[in-house]
Amino acid sequence: MTKFSISALVAVLGIGGASAFAPVSLTSNTIVRTPLYMTSVAADSPPLAPLTVWGETIPDILESQRQLRSRSDIEFATTIKSSDLGLARDDTSGQLAYVKEHAMEIKQKMVDNGAVIFREFDLMKSQEGFVSFYEALGMKTCLDPLHSVSARPTVDGSKNSPVYEAVNKESRKNFFIGMHNEFVGTRAPRAAAFVCFKAAETGGEFLIADGRAIFRDLDPNLVEKLYSRNIRYSVMELPFFGWVDGLPEFIRPPVMGALKGLVSAAINSKVDFSVDLQWGEGGYDNVKMLQARAPSQPPILIHPVTGEPHWFCNVHSHSSKLRKDRESIYGAERFEDGASQINKSDMFYGDDGDISDDDLRHMDEVTMKNVQFVKMTEGDVVLLDNYKCMHGRNVFDGTRKHGVAWFEGWDGEEEMKERAAKSANKLVAA
Repeated sequence: MTKFSISALVAVLGIGGASAFAPVSLTSNTIVRTPLYMTSVAADSPPLAPLTVWGETIPDILESQRQLRSRSDIEFATTIKSSDLGLARDDTSGQLAYVKEHAMEIKQKMVDNGAVIFREFDLMKSQEGFVSFYEALGMKTCLDPLHSVSARPTVDGSKNSPVYEAVNKESRKNFFIGMHNEFVGTRAPRAAAFVCFKAAETGGEFLIADGRAIFRDLDPNLVEKLYSRNIRYSVMELPFFGWVDGLPEFIRPPVMGALKGLVSAAINSKVDFSVDLQWGEGGYDNVKMLQARAPSQPPILIHPVTGEPHWFCNVHSHSSKLRKDRESIYGAERFEDGASQINKSDMFYGDDGDISDDDLRHMDEVTMKNVQFVKMTEGDVVLLDNYKCMHGRNVFDGTRKHGVAWFEGWDGEEEMKERAAKSANKLVAA
């Protein structure tokens, strides 16, 4: 969950910043809206995060789920320990040699199993060693998906560093980061590597979940309903317009129209996804607000390499109800600046219908049933396929220093796709 500043919005409204986790649909049933454009990238920077691969529509979603439920060969999150390889924890040269020699095997494990957990590798205790690790694997770095709208800090403070801070702030320690795939607007990294430079004294586990398992375990009636109606996120709320209700009634419509246009222009100058601004009321006092909603998208995708169906839906992190429910366990979210006032998201059906509390609770239960809590220590890395593997973070106490590198792809990815396609063709022929 990452904050970003919107300078134009600051200028117009005199507030801090916002948070966006905004998927955008490329399907034909979305409303046409003004496109929003991403800012340019410096010549010496990594490329932008790649465009999200939405894939083909699944013709029979329930049959797809039934086939997934019949499988017994699904494995998730394999672990590689230095000691199991016959290497000492401090044998960094041997560890690097192993990664180079087995790079394709490791990446295939990431694709097949969703994630690979590395333990007892002193190689990755430093940023330099971490970079050498993923370079040896042949991973291709890209910018943070929030690049155009975010100033996500880097671990070493360098502007063009490829290693970003994870959510380590003390002010966010009691905020349970729900399970999500990393994507913003039209862009989603293909993979990521999360590294621990310092573990929190208590808690702070890195959380992972298999998107295939979540799709498998959801109630079929809900799956059919979600897939047929699609889903839609609200990505920010601007609760600063209560004064509009104090205006004479005849002047409210033109004022509201002008405000909506100004805010749209401000957002338009910064982000690359389309949003639909809607007037509504929010908060405990039902103050008038503008809510920005992204277009609809499918909640289940076909994996771009393996062709497997999997859950690709951030309801667990985006639903305002689920976040509110977690406050009873972990305490209220600590909103400490102007950005926090608009750093709010929610999820709806693609036609703007509300999702029932019972269905939200069911999705929460299925998600948490499939979550693995990974307590990382210094040098541990979780290499994950961002489409197949969801991630999150537990609450913590103490000082936590985790980093992340995002990848647009990797050496050998096209060969993996070709092998997967040939294998699928053989199954069809049989």
